Amino acid sequence: MRFFDPHIHCTSRTTDDLEAMAAAGVRAVVEPAFWLGQPRTTLGSFIDYFSALVGWERFRASQFGIAHYCAIGLNSKEANNEGLAREVLEILPRFALKEGVVAIGEIGYDEITQAEERAYQWQLDFAQKNDMVVMVHSPHRDKKHGIRRSLAVAQECKLPLHKLVIDHNNEETVQDVLDAGAWAAFTIYPFTKMGSERMVEILKKYGPERLIVDSSADWGVSDPLAVPRTAALMLKQGIDPEWVRRVTWQNALDAYGQSGQIDVEQLEKSPQIDQSKLFNDNSVLRGQAPRVPGPQPSGVPN
Repeated sequence: MRFFDPHIHCTSRTTDDLEAMAAAGVRAVVEPAFWLGQPRTTLGSFIDYFSALVGWERFRASQFGIAHYCAIGLNSKEANNEGLAREVLEILPRFALKEGVVAIGEIGYDEITQAEERAYQWQLDFAQKNDMVVMVHSPHRDKKHGIRRSLAVAQECKLPLHKLVIDHNNEETVQDVLDAGAWAAFTIYPFTKMGSERMVEILKKYGPERLIVDSSADWGVSDPLAVPRTAALMLKQGIDPEWVRRVTWQNALDAYGQSGQIDVEQLEKSPQIDQSKLFNDNSVLRGQAPRVPGPQPSGVPN
């Protein structure tokens, strides 16, 4: 099978992870801007980070046959530093409209503060004016209220809800998201959030309409193979293979394909990998023979 992981933080993952993802069938990813584990303190740190999302990380994934897209946004946690947040929002359009950016995100609420709401509203307005998809981070605490508020504010900002992806859902929130007409994404973590077994039960109950499976793999204990592993469990549990394909491939394409940035026909083809290419004079290789299109040199995998 072919998989799309529409929420993974590749900047936190190694090239070993990218190789393993490609071998497991992950063909495309979306990497949303997010919290780095400690506060950024200057505007320049955001500029460098956004630049890496649209540049280096896109190149790095391509070297393993993975199509890399990204979402650009001011995350909810850092929205509470209001002085810096205003500066970030001023430069955000410089990156949000670049090639390969499929959404504004991940944005929304963390502690559900007024500062978070102001940043969320600004970015929703920007997305609505520029006909963009939005990826929403739902809070870890008071999740049900946070998601309901996220949906209500999106409606107030007149964002079409078929362009809203609410992530980090659980059993208590999925119905609200589906009833609103938004996409319901589920983060599959090894020990927290949503496990694969629970995801199977949700799919059995609700069917595949507007459900999306992702890994949200980052710098913490997380699994970059969560999507293919969950698909395997779904098939083992007797889920219709077409349902599995929809929640691990097609629905992500349909949601983020609204950006106009995804060449679906190209994704359906086998990737052409050329590891002889460089990015700012850098390669992902360290002395290995590069994979190039056509017959491979001895000792290089096809």
